[in-house]
Amino acid sequence: MHVAFGVVAVAAGALAMLSAKRPGRHPRAGTVYFWSLAGLFVTASGLAAVRWREDWRLFLLALIAFAAALVGRIARRRLRPGWPAPHILGMGVSYIAMLTAFYVDNGPNLPVWRDLPHLAYWLLPSLLGAPVIALALGRHPIARAARRAMQPGGRGPARGTVGRSFALAFAASQNTGMRTG
Repeated sequence: MHVAFGVVAVAAGALAMLSAKRPGRHPRAGTVYFWSLAGLFVTASGLAAVRWREDWRLFLLALIAFAAALVGRIARRRLRPGWPAPHILGMGVSYIAMLTAFYVDNGPNLPVWRDLPHLAYWLLPSLLGAPVIALALGRHPIARAARRAMQPGGRGPARGTVGRSFALAFAASQNTGMRTG
């Protein structure tokens, strides 16, 4: 079951990432990704419990993957101002964590990967995935429009992406005086 959940999660996650961000294929693939990742987390937890000394790190990666996906899913379902960033970050981080767990566990047995240092299994998924997440954050039309509306002298929201009221509400939510790190 664990391998089946993993294969479905990898395929559905890739399909969701590569699909147009509109009703239809993207949310359907995202839902399949989320629930197959949930199954992957449950089965990874059981496998780690049996061999805790060897697999506790894989359990932590599975926990991070599922928690991040849950954050991404909740952000999208609640549709609060600024939802694209936590959605993209959550889903992207979950996919990276899932792939990291796969390579940490299987890298020594895979062609090409077996010739890499063990540290590469931990770092390469993040080094390759982080720029993809950054690109997605920069290209999402709602996030772009909200950023433009917040800039002094900005042009406001781009036509055809989001109404001015949404962009202004997002801008107001960002200017509450609270610092975020």
